[in-house]
Amino acid sequence: MEARAFDRARSLARLAAEEFDVVVVGGGITGAGVALDAASRGLRTALVEREDFASGTSSKSSKMVHGGLRYLEQGDFRLVYEALRERERLRRNAPHLVRILPFMIPLFRKKGLIDPRIARALGAAMWIYDLTGGLRSGKLHRRLGVDETLAHAPMLSRERIAGAYLYYDAEADDARLTLAVVRTAALGHGAAVANRVAVVGLARDARGKVCGVRAEADGRTIEIRARVVVNAAGVWADEVAALGNPERSATIRPAKGIHITVPRAKLPIDLAVTLPGVDGERTICAVPWGDRVYVGTTDTTYDGPLGDPQCEPADVDFLLRALSAGTTESFTKEDVLGSWAGLRPLLGQPGTSRTVDLSRRHRVSVSAPWMISITGGKLTTYRQMAEDTVDSALRVLGVRRGRRLRCRTARLRLLGAAGLEQARGHRGVPPDRASHLAGRYGGEATALFALLERHPELGAPLVPGLPYLRVEAVYAARHEMATCLDDVLSRRTRARLLARDASAAAAERVADLLGDELGWSPERRRDEVVAYRASIEHERSSAALQETRAPHGNGVAA
Repeated sequence: MEARAFDRARSLARLAAEEFDVVVVGGGITGAGVALDAASRGLRTALVEREDFASGTSSKSSKMVHGGLRYLEQGDFRLVYEALRERERLRRNAPHLVRILPFMIPLFRKKGLIDPRIARALGAAMWIYDLTGGLRSGKLHRRLGVDETLAHAPMLSRERIAGAYLYYDAEADDARLTLAVVRTAALGHGAAVANRVAVVGLARDARGKVCGVRAEADGRTIEIRARVVVNAAGVWADEVAALGNPERSATIRPAKGIHITVPRAKLPIDLAVTLPGVDGERTICAVPWGDRVYVGTTDTTYDGPLGDPQCEPADVDFLLRALSAGTTESFTKEDVLGSWAGLRPLLGQPGTSRTVDLSRRHRVSVSAPWMISITGGKLTTYRQMAEDTVDSALRVLGVRRGRRLRCRTARLRLLGAAGLEQARGHRGVPPDRASHLAGRYGGEATALFALLERHPELGAPLVPGLPYLRVEAVYAARHEMATCLDDVLSRRTRARLLARDASAAAAERVADLLGDELGWSPERRRDEVVAYRASIEHERSSAALQETRAPHGNGVAA
């Protein structure tokens, strides 16, 4: 079945011509969730994103859909309960994107002994986690012996290990999840959505009431009319709120988190492993991703440019030292195959100095007449955040929620959820290729299968050493509103995160493929390659990383 159009030009025309009930500013997971919630209730909905969907925090997270075991230490049982409930809803509504992930917490000996208080406290936390909502997955935690622990993570030192605890959470490709939510809002429920649309001001009527936004797209200004504006701009939320109320105090305290990817051959784990940090700092987590492992995260206060957080040498060194200290291997910057840095849009709290101690709760507020801001929160709870935001919008509009306008997203399946098993068993392409595409597109993979049957040459690798196929770039240009090279290599696929230098080497070939689809001139193709490689070099030099060796293997599961 040919995929339905997800057309930016058509969306821009709608944004300029129609009047909406709600316009959402911000195309990360929070804004995407708000747009889907509003549109699925029958509200006329628009969403605009200044850059690309998920180009900020929502493509640079730890990719965990989890309750947050450490929040139990802070006594926030309600947040853990809500997050675990939302985790199970996501597993049901997006089974092609959200998967169970086992976690292992090793118990380390000190001078040959393990503190029994630590073991008891961790065991108690495991039971609380299960009872708070972890049981919804149908899997209980359990204690592992030394041999079992080393079977999962052979790079741990037998002399230092006294066993481990095993429990279960989930993971998701954050950028693809965000895109799936956006496309479900548009294709499933009629929302008008567009990327590369920058909001530059608010529109007001004669009484001073906010009645939409002024935005710039493709060199022209458009006014998007709406009864209520929702500010879901993440770390930029204070900037958007200032458009309606310049005197409003800042609410966001950005916290930077970085991750690096290393070869799985050097860190041969088959599940997520928590390792102690260094110098008494927070723990880190190593998560397998095909034949790579990504490691993170840091949690530091950030006061630099919001649009350009980078992995600095100290950040990378912290993770490499933690890996080296927690395993029998020695890790250096030469082992880093990719990296990413993102900003958490945390709510500031007076008296809290460390960002790691700040709450991950969200807040919905009226930041100007007929303008609502949603701030804080976390990836896992985006759906609940959206429900609370749209409920608030209805109150601002003076509309009773009632049965007709009740929230529908708790059981609303995302595009791709239907037909997943049929896609996995598709006989027209090799099984490994069918499994790969079904795991990224779900039932919508049938559209890519059809393209492959007509154009077998699109089955070649997009970036050597990675499992992404050329057909995925074509599909991204035709049906996923990809407008530039970085959209495809950083978010529609995750080639940049997994193999930074290999993606730069492949940039010309990918630009030609996209250029044929999007009608780029030779000059535009060259400019795209130059811009992408310059961005890679900026990333590498900021982290003081050397160019890495060529990628190996082709087993990355995306």
